[in-house]
Amino acid sequence: MYLHEHDNWACFTWDESRILPLLGDVRFSQGRLLGELESLGFEYLDETESETLISEVIASSRIEGIALDAEKVRSSVCKQLGLEQTGSQPETRDVDGAVDILIDATKSFAEPLSHERLFTWHAALFPTGRSGLHRIQVAQYREKGMQVVSGPIGKEKVHFEAPAPELVQEMMDALIVWFNGAANEEPIIKAGIAHLWFVTIHPFDDGNGRMARALTECLLARSDRSPRRFYSMAGQILAARKKYYAALEITQKGDGDITEWLIWFLQTLGKALEQSSEKLHGVLDRAEFWRVLEGVSLNERQRKMLSKLKSGFEGKLTTGKWAKMCKVSADTALRDIRDLVDKGILRQDASGGRSTSYHLTL
Repeated sequence: MYLHEHDNWACFTWDESRILPLLGDVRFSQGRLLGELESLGFEYLDETESETLISEVIASSRIEGIALDAEKVRSSVCKQLGLEQTGSQPETRDVDGAVDILIDATKSFAEPLSHERLFTWHAALFPTGRSGLHRIQVAQYREKGMQVVSGPIGKEKVHFEAPAPELVQEMMDALIVWFNGAANEEPIIKAGIAHLWFVTIHPFDDGNGRMARALTECLLARSDRSPRRFYSMAGQILAARKKYYAALEITQKGDGDITEWLIWFLQTLGKALEQSSEKLHGVLDRAEFWRVLEGVSLNERQRKMLSKLKSGFEGKLTTGKWAKMCKVSADTALRDIRDLVDKGILRQDASGGRSTSYHLTL
């Protein structure tokens, strides 16, 4: 029997003795990250938030085997957040829907969930009414059966069979009432349950995974009491997709005890928070770097190259690379570099001649 075939299947249970220690660790990491963020200025908060949203949108689609253009996603996110962009911007209509869903789920986290809101998300995800080359039912619950299978034709392995379509409406009614209610579950636990509950119903023809992750982000935003996202759950799921699907499959073949699912969820969320904290340290380092340089006269090329050097420049900095990246002559590149050496910002490496290279001193 699948999970949804049991009586009162959504009355989930779990072993608190195994869950509470993990929940405590996650809450500690969450509080520490939010505390570190308080030391950032608006500019760096905007940068951190936009990078998080970009990562979340790209990763959530890649989990489903869909590769979005990173520059298009970046442009769409910046437009949605009202952030300034430079240079010509790509057309983003094909990625706007995926960005719109995440923005609405997180920025409007306090708004109640409804069938109509879910239908609006689904329509944004499939604006052409197609998934790839196939026409699907959009902005309505599915009207046919649904199986998750793998393997060649004739030797398929059924991993999961969703509830019959005639049960979907009633099941979604129950999920929405619970989602909007003042449930007894701790907010992070509620986020984990919502993800599982939604994918168990599998209410749409396609896009159920991405919709479930949007609901998860909505509840995590409620947990943070903030519309701004600074850690990416989807990024961690993408990094360990096999464990994600294994945790789902085991739970779907269970009897309503979701201990193993919640353990996976909390461990994955913990890793997301840790990774975000590591990235934040890099942002803080860059913020301190520019604070030290405040008042130092720098031209636009120098600011551009210093920014690249602080953000993970590949290889060694040479005059040739500077000239190529800034589209200037070698003489201009050398003057820019020597000026930074004179100001104590760059230092020449020991090797000289044609292989002369430079590194940051700050």
